[in-house]
Amino acid sequence: MSAYDYEELGLVAGLEIHQQLDTSRKLFCECPTERREPAAAERTLTRYLHPTKSELGELDDAALEESRVDREFEYLGYDTTCLVEEDDEPPSRLSQEALDVTMQIAALLDMEVVDQAHVMRKLVIDGSNTSGFQRTTLVAQEGEISTSEGPVSVVDLLLEEESAQRVEATDRGVRWSLDRLGIPLVEIGTGPDISSPEQAREAAETIGMLLRSTGKVKRGLGTIRQDVNVSIANGARVEIKGVQALDDIDDIVRLEVQRQVELLEIRDSLRERDAAVGEPQDVTAVFEDTDSGVIAGALSAGGSVGAVRLGGFDGLVGHELQPDRRLGTELSDHAKRHGAGGVFHTDELPAYGVTEAEVAALREAVDAGPDDAVALVADDTETVELAVNAVAERARTAVDGVPEETRDALEDGTTRYLRPLPGAARMYPETDVPPVEPDPSAVEVPELLTEKAARYEDEYGLDAGLAEQVAYGRRFTLFEAAVDDGVDPTLAANTLESTLTELRRDDVTVARLTDAHLMGVLRLVEAGDLAKEGIGDVLTVLAADPSLTAEEGVEEAGLAGVGDEEVREAIVEVVERNADQVEAEGMGAFSALMGEAMGALRGKADGGQVSDVLREEIQKRA
Repeated sequence: MSAYDYEELGLVAGLEIHQQLDTSRKLFCECPTERREPAAAERTLTRYLHPTKSELGELDDAALEESRVDREFEYLGYDTTCLVEEDDEPPSRLSQEALDVTMQIAALLDMEVVDQAHVMRKLVIDGSNTSGFQRTTLVAQEGEISTSEGPVSVVDLLLEEESAQRVEATDRGVRWSLDRLGIPLVEIGTGPDISSPEQAREAAETIGMLLRSTGKVKRGLGTIRQDVNVSIANGARVEIKGVQALDDIDDIVRLEVQRQVELLEIRDSLRERDAAVGEPQDVTAVFEDTDSGVIAGALSAGGSVGAVRLGGFDGLVGHELQPDRRLGTELSDHAKRHGAGGVFHTDELPAYGVTEAEVAALREAVDAGPDDAVALVADDTETVELAVNAVAERARTAVDGVPEETRDALEDGTTRYLRPLPGAARMYPETDVPPVEPDPSAVEVPELLTEKAARYEDEYGLDAGLAEQVAYGRRFTLFEAAVDDGVDPTLAANTLESTLTELRRDDVTVARLTDAHLMGVLRLVEAGDLAKEGIGDVLTVLAADPSLTAEEGVEEAGLAGVGDEEVREAIVEVVERNADQVEAEGMGAFSALMGEAMGALRGKADGGQVSDVLREEIQKRA
């Protein structure tokens, strides 16, 4: 990838951050916000969704294109699924808890909370909501964050319901899970003030830190998503959806800039050639005796082959836009939206079993000249018609340059076409939920994680690295509760960060450990009923059987505390077993015997106590 002068290119970018809130109930019903495994589903329901017109009688382009794909949507319901989630009952009032957290976020972003919040319906008919729309509420406006490259404005803060979780594609459409649907979600939109990939990443990191400062956001894969809007001068605004990791944002921006630069180069070449796209044609006869497995398979199933002449496109359909993605890949993305497996084009043929003679016959059939390319699709006749028309339309936009569109972020930082950019026609008022009047004075502004880390270091004597780990970790509220309960801060911090990390690396399912488990174990150590060396063993037992209490976990692990006399007896036995070494080395044998003594006691006694007794016994014999 070339190094670009982003200022010269006129790069403009903005972010939309979507973060799930960790509340006790969903946004418009009383259902819990815990995720479920699809295997736990107890029932299913199906829907077919269609677009509706706005109050002005307009149809949203994105919804209209989505409706052209005929699909059945199946939804998995659980023992916690209610009629609101199934869209069989009107929603209840908006969650006050979720609104309070949103106002805390507004304060951290220096935003102005609205006087009255109205719930709106946002049309989405991709199946991600049983109702065919998503409920969303504007809560605050006009904020700002700081970055090393200058301030970035925050335009709006919305509170909305999370979509259903896509499980898998089916023969008839898509299967979704209702456990995620309705979880409170905030959407934070920045202004188009970002001018470099690095600033985009820094802005996202800053917003992420502010969100986590509330202590009321969910953590883990899929709980936060970033959408990135990117454009360059003479290009177009492109919205890239579903960026999962902060580390990917700068690469996403760089590669989108590259894609737009390459598309503009293609545009210039096409204009020089007076490029024009022909009308789709049926070219089935060209391939009646083909050896191409893909084409022969489609024809044997009663399908057909459609093609379109791309006048002036020769050599440009194979032009690389992003790593392993070409203009031909863009054409294929549009064909796939209508059910086709993909597109063949003459920049890559003969190949895939298509012969040189067939390529020549194909060119003749569509009246293609030496400067022209041809794209073709083989499938059932209805799919071919839709797909070839989509390919032709996308090719025509290549003559204009960069199309405005929504794209899907891929794991390697590249993107693929998803749908047209949505417009204002997809929004209309929600009549089932009354407006609310937010009161920002009723919520407390949270302490920033950066400030929290500094306080832990100063107030609790933690070293800088550990203080930052705890402050930025997902259990800082538990850490503070433990310290307030009298637990040693360093013990609590090391347990919640280092010990849990080590157990996770040993494949212990630490996600099954509750705050009650962790607090109980810390209290037992503080009370002297469990040696700190036994914490890992007890937590391993509790993770295997979360129904146990901390006290039961200690018993199950065989680590019930022993008296001073039992500790001394165990250590005397170790020393006598190594009498020759003690006689020869004196206190020099301490380190070796300490490990053996701790092993003999198996975490039943504190290391400090074992060390003191062992020194005494060695000195007696030295």
